Amino acid sequence: MVKKIDGRAIAERVKDSIAQDISKLNGQRPNLAIILVGERADSKLYVSLKEREGKLVGIDTHLYQLEAEVSEAEILRVIQFLNEDESIDGIIVQLPLPEKFNTNKIIAAVDPNKDADGFHPDRHDYLLSPVLASILACLDEIGPGADLKTACILYNSEIFGLGIKEILTARGIKIVPKDRPEDADLLVTALGQPRYIKSKMVKDGAVIIDIGISQVGDKVWGDVDYEDVKEKAGYITPVPGGIGPMTIAFLFKNVWEIFRRRPK
Repeated sequence: MVKKIDGRAIAERVKDSIAQDISKLNGQRPNLAIILVGERADSKLYVSLKEREGKLVGIDTHLYQLEAEVSEAEILRVIQFLNEDESIDGIIVQLPLPEKFNTNKIIAAVDPNKDADGFHPDRHDYLLSPVLASILACLDEIGPGADLKTACILYNSEIFGLGIKEILTARGIKIVPKDRPEDADLLVTALGQPRYIKSKMVKDGAVIIDIGISQVGDKVWGDVDYEDVKEKAGYITPVPGGIGPMTIAFLFKNVWEIFRRRPK
């Protein structure tokens, strides 16, 4: 029977530490600007969670919501405005962006000193993408008991996929083709396709990290069909309660790191 990786418990430990530090501040609190382009349901869901959780840890969030028809130049103007706004500590652009936009160009426009998502090519070493930090936290939670030699990564965002490949390769894990998930000891999926991953696509005893999130009606689903894979997989991050809470916690950790390192 599959074992669930408790993302909420990991996230609470991270957020508790941040909240304790922020509670000791006298005066201004950290501020995070969120740029959301379009009406993608999973992106809107993630943003609403970030806004809610920010209040709980003491980080103020500011949403800049733009229509999908907005020009790339207008997105860049918003980013430049936030780069220059001294009251804003961290900036994130919610991914994935609509396909017509040059994601690499837009991410590179964010001031690396404010890059709370850790995607900027010149980012600081202390700023790791929250998703990547969450994956590493899952592997650390499992510990050395899971012998992970191979990994398959399913994704929509190239920036995201390349980042995962880098951190897993650095750990000596070989990346297998996207069309061979059943060969992988570790399956990382971030497609946003509800219950797409079935047991036939999963290796016996595999570790599954489900980053995908989709809202269908009033229910939230991951990429993985949990009922179908639960007798085959070894470990899994549930949806909800897995990667989602962790990414938000590690995002806030980045915002706090930016805030406390800024010249006062």
